[in-house]
Amino acid sequence: MSDAQVADEGTSPWRNRNFRLFLSIQALSALGDSFSYVAIPLLVLRSTGSVVQMGLITGSVGVASIVAGVFAGYITDRVNRRALLIACDAARCLLYGLIAIVWVFSPQVWLLYLAVPLAGAFAMQFQVTHVTMVPSLVEQGQITRANGHLYASYAVAGVAGPMLAGLLSGAFGPSAALAVDAGTFAVSAAGVLLIRTRPLPAQPAAARARLGRDLLAGVGFLWRHRMLRSLTVLLALLTFITYGMTDLIVYYLKHDLGRPDGTVGYVLAAGTVGTLVASVTVDRTRGRLGFGVSWIGAWALCGVAIAGLGMSTAVPLIAAFTFGQLLCTGVAGICSMSFRQEVTPSHLLGRVTSAFWTLHSALGPLGAAVLAGAAAGHGVTPVLLVAGAACAVIALSATLTPIRPAGAAELAGESA
Repeated sequence: MSDAQVADEGTSPWRNRNFRLFLSIQALSALGDSFSYVAIPLLVLRSTGSVVQMGLITGSVGVASIVAGVFAGYITDRVNRRALLIACDAARCLLYGLIAIVWVFSPQVWLLYLAVPLAGAFAMQFQVTHVTMVPSLVEQGQITRANGHLYASYAVAGVAGPMLAGLLSGAFGPSAALAVDAGTFAVSAAGVLLIRTRPLPAQPAAARARLGRDLLAGVGFLWRHRMLRSLTVLLALLTFITYGMTDLIVYYLKHDLGRPDGTVGYVLAAGTVGTLVASVTVDRTRGRLGFGVSWIGAWALCGVAIAGLGMSTAVPLIAAFTFGQLLCTGVAGICSMSFRQEVTPSHLLGRVTSAFWTLHSALGPLGAAVLAGAAAGHGVTPVLLVAGAACAVIALSATLTPIRPAGAAELAGESA
C-alpha cells in the first residue's frame, strides 16, 4: 500500500484499512482499560476500606504520568512509534498480570503503589504516541471525525467493560478483572504489528543530541500559541477538580449508599455511554458552534452534572449525571485534541502532546488527594457541590481568553 493510500482512501476514515485496524485495536485496549477503571478502586477499597488510600493511589498514578509525560513526547518523536505502542501494551500486560497473580495468593497493597503508577507511566507514553498516529493515518480534514470514531470505539468498549468488570469483581474479585485487562493488552500489542503508517523524515544526529532543547520545544510551542496556552492553563485547573472523580463516585456508591460492585459497574457504564454520544456528535457540534462555544459550553455543563451527582441519592440519577459528565468531557476532549493535532507540525506533535498533557495534568494528583481527603472529612455530597460550581466558573472564565473566537481564526495558529 502506497503512502498516498495510507493517508487518503476516500473522504471517510472508515475507508482507510489501516485506520480501521487501528480503531479495532484501540477498542480492544479500551475494553481492558475499562476493567481496570473499575477494578483498581474496588481492589483498594476491599483491601483497605479507605477512600484516602484510593486517592493516594490515584494521585501516585498522576505523578507517574506527569514524570513520564516530560519525556514521552521526546521519545515519541525519536523512535519508531508503532514499536513504542507495542512496548507500552506489553509492559501494561505484565504489570496488571502480576497484580492478578499475586492477589490469588495474598493481597499486597504495596504492590499497587508500585505497579499501578508504573502502568500509568506506560499509559501516558501510549496515549502520547497514539495521538501522533492519527495524522499519519488520515487527512487533516478528517482528524476530528477520526478522533470521534476513536472515542466511539472507547465508549462502546466501555459500556460493556464496567458492567462486566463489576459482575466479575463481585463473583471472583477485582483481581480477575485485572487478569482480563492484562490479556487485552497482549492481544492489542500483537495487533499493532499489522498497522502501516507513513514514516516520519529522519532527524539529523545533531538534533537528536539536543535533549534539553528538544524537551522544551513542546512547551515553547504551547506558550507561543495563544489558544493552546489558554487551554493548558484552564485545563490544569479543571483537571485538579475532576481527576479523582471516579474515586468519589465509587466511594459514594459503596460507602455512603451501600451498593454492590455490580451497581458501580452499571453506573460507570452509563458514563461511557455519554462518551459514545459525545463521539458521534462532536464533529457536527464543533462544525456548527465552533471550537470556543463547544469547549466552553461542554465544561460548564460538566460542572452542572458534577453538582447534580452531589445532590442525588437514587442510582438512576447518579447514572444520569455520570452520563452527562462524561458526555461533556468527551466533547471538550475531542475538540481539544483535534485542534492540537491540526495546528501542530508533525515533527513536534509528540513533544507538544506530552507537554500539553503533562502541564495540564500537573495539579491532578494533588486534586485527587484533596478531594479524597475532603470527602473523608466532610462527606462526598458537599465536595461534589463545590467541585461542580468551581468547574462551571472556570469554564465560563474562558470567555475572557482567546478560546472564545470560533471559525477560521482558531486554525490560524497565531502566536502571542
